[in-house]
Amino acid sequence: MKREDDFEVRRTHLKDLTDEQLYDRFWALCEQLVDPLLDMGREYTSPAIERSVLLRMGFSSLEVKAIVNGCMERNLLQHGAGNVVYKLSRAENLPLREAGVRLADGELWEKAAALFEGGAL
Repeated sequence: MKREDDFEVRRTHLKDLTDEQLYDRFWALCEQLVDPLLDMGREYTSPAIERSVLLRMGFSSLEVKAIVNGCMERNLLQHGAGNVVYKLSRAENLPLREAGVRLADGELWEKAAALFEGGAL
């Protein structure tokens, strides 16, 4: 059984493109594939996912629970609990761990919430 090769037919719309144009087309197609995945990651999260992220950032389960609960109480979960800790760490010039522990202890929540006012990521 011989396979019918249709490569020449399928490549007709590409054969006159330069290497640079092919490169640009490749990355444009990659963006079309990845953008919906990134959108889903931004739009669909849950406390379990956010706890998992924080655990992988090195926080204990007790710290994680307090941070995620604090994010839920302040409608920050949609921004990602790890992102909240990260942005706070940067804004306050604190080590990442210290920023998260202080959130878990109930501190700095006003500053964290202010970083995301207006829907900023």
